[in-house]
Amino acid sequence: MRKFILIGSAIILVFIVLVYLSVSETKESFRTCEVLNIGDMDKIKFGEFDSVTVAANTLYEASPLKKVMQGKQFREAWATPITVPIAFLDTLKGGLKVIEQGGGKQTHSIELEDKLGIRYTLRSLSKDPEKLVPYLAKDLGLENIVVDGVSAQHPYAALVVAKLSEASEILHTHPKLMFVPKQNSLGKLNKKYGNRLYFLEYESEGKVNWTSLDGVMEIMDNESLLKLKAEKGAMVSIDQNALIRARLFDLLIGDWDRHAKQWGWAVIENNGKYIAIPVPTDRDNAFFNLGGVVPSMVANKFTHPKVQTFEKEIGFLPGLVTDFDEYFLRSASLEQFKEEALKLKGLMTNARIEQSFDGWPKTIDSLNGPEIREKIKARRENLEATAESFYGILQQREIKNIVLKGTEDVQLIGMLAQCFDCTKNVD
Repeated sequence: MRKFILIGSAIILVFIVLVYLSVSETKESFRTCEVLNIGDMDKIKFGEFDSVTVAANTLYEASPLKKVMQGKQFREAWATPITVPIAFLDTLKGGLKVIEQGGGKQTHSIELEDKLGIRYTLRSLSKDPEKLVPYLAKDLGLENIVVDGVSAQHPYAALVVAKLSEASEILHTHPKLMFVPKQNSLGKLNKKYGNRLYFLEYESEGKVNWTSLDGVMEIMDNESLLKLKAEKGAMVSIDQNALIRARLFDLLIGDWDRHAKQWGWAVIENNGKYIAIPVPTDRDNAFFNLGGVVPSMVANKFTHPKVQTFEKEIGFLPGLVTDFDEYFLRSASLEQFKEEALKLKGLMTNARIEQSFDGWPKTIDSLNGPEIREKIKARRENLEATAESFYGILQQREIKNIVLKGTEDVQLIGMLAQCFDCTKNVD
């Protein structure tokens, strides 16, 4: 017995040493993009150029040991140079003015508005996960495990997802990748936001319609939609079929992070009736690729069931069904799920999938494109079974009051606190 204890202790000690060796490779917790072949960027007159060659982030470069312990992820894609256009806010989209700072726990962002009142967002490509690092990890010197986890996100996923969304007849925010240098338009924000890579995309709320839909009176967040529902009652509905297709699409591309704040609604008003069309946003976690010994121990279906690696088959579907789904799709029928699965399967042809990757530079596509395309095609073939299972999981869940993220201040009463339309197809 003593022999086994000694062997076990030795294995644990070796494991701990390997973990610390892997996390000690990178001392930094955050880094912006790196412009290549340029020394002091503050001395460069970016206005004299129309593009710049840049690596999204070399923070995630790793030795063979680190790749084993913390995963291969998309490290090469983050460190591979690409050429992107340079943007100045005073001329972009006819001139954009800064409205406010935004962003979630990792992403730095700025909300902008053009002369027509259309709202946009600049979302940083590099992530700052400092707020996600537990105090215990900091105390133990293991914060790099969390910081390094960003490498599981593909830096350019949003560009492909937008084209796939277009092919799937799903609204999207039309992200465009650009380098934003320090400039007068940023003023005091230059230090935090200047000289970085961003996605410029439409904001998912605002009074001006930027979508291809006719008759949109406003693009709302969940809070505003629920307030409208509470006021107008049965006169307000959502396009459930469009939402079902959008959620099946999320599963098709492996986007597991779909909480309520990552959705907007294009609301169409017609003769006193309102119908809300879903607008998915924030595609940071599409094609998510989490590997390595340590991440696999930290995030699995028992500890973090929604955090799932993008493979040819969905690992654990119950972990991907959210309160958002329960609230808005509780009353949907199995026939609707089947119908949208068939529609999405028909729209996602091999040709459309291949064409959607045209927006990636060839260097990036050669790294990750073929494997991702094969996984999308494999998941497409299982869409009907996935849709039926999704519906079954919803029906098995006990009806309860649901407070969606971002709607905590909305006071809902009766069945409206349980789902958006609990009088339809719900026993």
